[in-house]
Amino acid sequence: MANDNRDPGDTETQVAPSSAPPPGLDRGDRVHAFHAPGITVTWSHRRCIHAADCVMNLPTVFDPGRRPWVDATQASPDSVARVVMRCPTGALHFERGDGGAAEPIPAANTILVMRNGPTVLRGDIEVVDESGDVKLRDTRLALCRCGLSQNKPLCDNAHRDAGFREPGQLAGEARVEDPGAADAKLRVIARTNGPNEILGSFAISSADRKTMLAGTRTKLCRCGQSGEKPFCDGTHKRIGFRSD
Repeated sequence: MANDNRDPGDTETQVAPSSAPPPGLDRGDRVHAFHAPGITVTWSHRRCIHAADCVMNLPTVFDPGRRPWVDATQASPDSVARVVMRCPTGALHFERGDGGAAEPIPAANTILVMRNGPTVLRGDIEVVDESGDVKLRDTRLALCRCGLSQNKPLCDNAHRDAGFREPGQLAGEARVEDPGAADAKLRVIARTNGPNEILGSFAISSADRKTMLAGTRTKLCRCGQSGEKPFCDGTHKRIGFRSD
């Protein structure tokens, strides 16, 4: 079994500013940078939930048993970039130094409810707080569903330690509304002590991908106790959920 402890070694670290972070960087996060000819890979420890897409698809570059665990010299920049873009949480990103293409913004916003895990978003995404300040701009991220993450609203793998069990089906179809979208962005508003409100055009799919709903507004449970998961049914008020 692969070691979950990914050691960045003595690599350069970059700290995201507390306001207006650049795309791909969560406000206040610290990422490690792994340089190679033609490409630099960055990795956020606190956003990594060991989905292992990188390890399974390019093990010569991404090896949890090595220090540092990322060595981008072991494959072509194109191969490294292609696998980085498979990372569902946005913990991995890249910057090309050889004129190669940057990561494209997906043409459509999608939401996938993971079985026993987080909700994974892909698209032109902004995570904002209730004051409207942007916490994160990204094309990939994972939202906590169990209510126990220490990095809310993002997933930090707390569901695994807590034994969170939920099949990832779509209950409460009426919870997806379609009042229209102002633009192409998908905005996640982390409501204080409440749900993640999703605004913008999207399609949300069950874990088995057999059910899909489309809309422009919904509220996703993040207390872990809703009876209509993945949607909010107001249970957070009854149980006194705290988002801080």
